[in-house]
Amino acid sequence: MITAVIIEDEINGLNNLKNLLEEHCEEVELIGEAGSVAQGLELFSDPTVKPDVAFLDISLPDGLIFQLLNQLRPIDFDIIFVTAFQEYAIKACEYSSIGYMLKPIDPDMLREAVSRIKPQHARKTDGRLDIFNNYYNNPNAFTKMSISALDGIYFVNIKDIVRFEAEDNYTHIFLNNGERITASKTIKAYEDMLLPFNFYRVHKRHVINLNYMRKFVKGDGGYLVMDDDIKIEVSRRRRPAFMEQMRRLQEGL
Repeated sequence: MITAVIIEDEINGLNNLKNLLEEHCEEVELIGEAGSVAQGLELFSDPTVKPDVAFLDISLPDGLIFQLLNQLRPIDFDIIFVTAFQEYAIKACEYSSIGYMLKPIDPDMLREAVSRIKPQHARKTDGRLDIFNNYYNNPNAFTKMSISALDGIYFVNIKDIVRFEAEDNYTHIFLNNGERITASKTIKAYEDMLLPFNFYRVHKRHVINLNYMRKFVKGDGGYLVMDDDIKIEVSRRRRPAFMEQMRRLQEGL
């Protein structure tokens, strides 16, 4: 069983989530609920309340959920934010590998989020929250992201990522120190996430950090040579847009 708590101030939202968990996630046992920061602190002051996951609304009547989380550290449970659309919050979740669901809750998204909860595994929630807070509070100064990999959770400086390579629903991430991390996320997710950081999709299997390009070899089989000497094919379909991107880089646009 996966033990859970819910912190949500809207009674309809609370009841809806409880009903969805009961109907679609039989492995989840609800052990507590609260509707504010103060009630949340009271709930967690009970030593018997040790959840595997907390479903958290961000905005509560007496403050933001982060006020509660900061007082609970170190945190040894997973977090899934349940929120209305907030661009910064969603981006912060993606960069920090923290789960989130948008209201109204989609049952399939709920099942997927719950399936990622691994009781007894090292969660590194505090480190993930640090990354979340860094982006949420100052997205323009953001430099680090969390990667949920097959063998654990990694914290990586974005500038150290050389490239991404897709393999089915997994993505291999290559760092400038030669390390390779295999993540349980599609390459499309990383493409969208890192577009503002000078990353570019040159092939259906490859997203590269443009800062690590060494040479582009022209011709029918055009390809890139990266700083680590790896050759990356540039697909015919993506080549015109890629060449336009190269022109912009050369002109400093």
